[in-house]
Amino acid sequence: MFKKILIANRGEIACRVIKTARKMGIKTVAVYSDADRNALHVRMADEAVHIGPSPANQSYIVIDKILDAIRQTGAEAVHPGYGFLSENMKFAQALEEMGVAFIGPPSPAIEAMGDKITSKKIAQEAGVSTVPGYMGLIADAEEAVKISNEIGYPVMIKASAGGGGKGMRIAWNDQEAREGFESSKNEAANSFGDDRIFIEKFVTQPRHIEIQVLADKHGNCVYLHERECSIQRRNQKVIEEAPSPFLDEATRKAMGEQSVALAKAVGYASAGTVEFIVDGNRNFYFLEMNTRLQVEHPVTELITGVDLVEQMIRVADGEKLPFQQSDLKINGWAMESRLYAEDPYRNFLPSIGRLTRYSPPSEVAAGPLKDAGNWVNASEGGESPVAVRNDTGVYEGGEISMYYDPMIAKLCTWAPTRAETIEAMRIALDEFQVEGIGHNLPFLSAVMDHPKFTSGDISTAFIAEEYPEGFLGATLPPAEIERVAAAAAAMHRVAEIRRTRITGRLNNHERHVGEHWVVTVSGREIPVRITADKAGSTVELEGRKLRVESEWLPGQSLARLTVDGAPLVMKVDRLPSGFRLRVRGADLKTYVRRPRAAELARLMPEKLPPDTSKFLLCPMPGLVVKINVAAGDEVQEGQALATVEAMKMENILRAEKKSVVKSVNAAPGESLKVDDIIMEFE
Repeated sequence: MFKKILIANRGEIACRVIKTARKMGIKTVAVYSDADRNALHVRMADEAVHIGPSPANQSYIVIDKILDAIRQTGAEAVHPGYGFLSENMKFAQALEEMGVAFIGPPSPAIEAMGDKITSKKIAQEAGVSTVPGYMGLIADAEEAVKISNEIGYPVMIKASAGGGGKGMRIAWNDQEAREGFESSKNEAANSFGDDRIFIEKFVTQPRHIEIQVLADKHGNCVYLHERECSIQRRNQKVIEEAPSPFLDEATRKAMGEQSVALAKAVGYASAGTVEFIVDGNRNFYFLEMNTRLQVEHPVTELITGVDLVEQMIRVADGEKLPFQQSDLKINGWAMESRLYAEDPYRNFLPSIGRLTRYSPPSEVAAGPLKDAGNWVNASEGGESPVAVRNDTGVYEGGEISMYYDPMIAKLCTWAPTRAETIEAMRIALDEFQVEGIGHNLPFLSAVMDHPKFTSGDISTAFIAEEYPEGFLGATLPPAEIERVAAAAAAMHRVAEIRRTRITGRLNNHERHVGEHWVVTVSGREIPVRITADKAGSTVELEGRKLRVESEWLPGQSLARLTVDGAPLVMKVDRLPSGFRLRVRGADLKTYVRRPRAAELARLMPEKLPPDTSKFLLCPMPGLVVKINVAAGDEVQEGQALATVEAMKMENILRAEKKSVVKSVNAAPGESLKVDDIIMEFE
């Protein structure tokens, strides 16, 4: 077995590989750019080598710099993670020439499957069903428009070397095809160093379902069932689960066998993923094969008990797989929520900055991987009916950089059934504390409560259809609002007791705090009466009595309560006369006042936000790539005004209404902060 491996990646996947290597007794080498000098993966590894400036195209994807790090440290093998050089045939070949093992497939398989155009041709020859499209190279935007018309809108414009949603656009008309081609080409060049583009038919209302394959160098290839990856935004996966709530056993078997056949056709060895689009009738069409470990691999590990990273390392060292297809069963249900540094209240635009608070839920081992020990510091005590896993590459006080993917963590839960897994995820998301940047935790929580999601009735259009105006926060049902109100009243009572004791105003406590209060939350005024005993409080409201039990104390930022017999977890910030409570995707300013104070509060005028309608403000920290207009130009609604790049994604900013540009305050190449003025209108 290898004694030392180098991880040619960063962030959570580098940390993930280090954990398994540590379990196997293998030393690890991290590489890092200027921006990652203090990153978690650097701290975790046994050695670390600096490889250059912050931009990935000057560090992480420069092959010679990775090779130099290998020479410096004497690493015997390299795990590429995903993204960066993971599907770069030249990198795999360079390692082969050095006599260093590549913990991934042979370079011919990377060449065959890593190129989406070539892979589709091979899949067709192997008898795999494929989506109609144009597989040739496309010279320019006008040719892209012509091809799109021949295929028929809508079409998917994709980078041949792409992945992770980069270099991918859906076009419904000529203008979108033209703009999508240019943006995809630029993103592909920046992210992968390869700007080739192809176009295929976009199947409406599809599901995105993928099959995990694993092959050794001795002819054994298996599939580890499927992952449902249909909850996507901008072609970027957000929530994944295994198995799929849609597939039947016959379809699962057919997709798995086709995936294995395709892998064998290209001499595949290592872990890989075959991705399919599946329509409402369970017809499936090959999309691509990712010749690497997938971001969402933890859900497969959780239902099978197989450590995919460990098997990749063992296969690279020449070992045989320790199981056959008949050994691989589906055990329970697993789900993954991707925590992104993206602000859902600003149309999911990237957010950067310092993590002033980062406190994930405690990891708990259960299910098929309960004895693995490589991903979790298992809690002591008895058996847990659910598992909680958090793959991350950040820590409290660390920086989220503008140079890389916005992923912060992958929160996973496992339970015997899908419903139990969703409930475990709801609680875990509510327990996850992140401050200092914008993030998508509220949105993830809202999806977990959405009836279409909980029923399994989903497609890749789910987010676009269910949140057409973007995410504005979750609206809790009346019964849940009442539970929050009861919790807030009980917490306020505890805070009042603490306050009166500290000020010394009272010597004898609880009964002097008062029983009658008015809770104002989510537009409702709810009169309550609180009575307490040593075990908790009883809150009377709306003709009901709700029992509230909790050990929460003032100053704690997380409240774990039981209200009306059910758990309630809320993030807590103190406000004058109340709290800011965040729960299940809702952000609630909750006030607890005496009845007279509540009457007076109704008379207070509401503070209105400033009028910014005459300005184009930068919606995220980023780099100005293009300014499309000049002072004096008349612009129409929907017209492109500027392009800002952040976290490897180009964002086109458009006019919201017809107007005339008064002044332009930014130029290409300039770095801007959130709400910096790009231009002003008359």
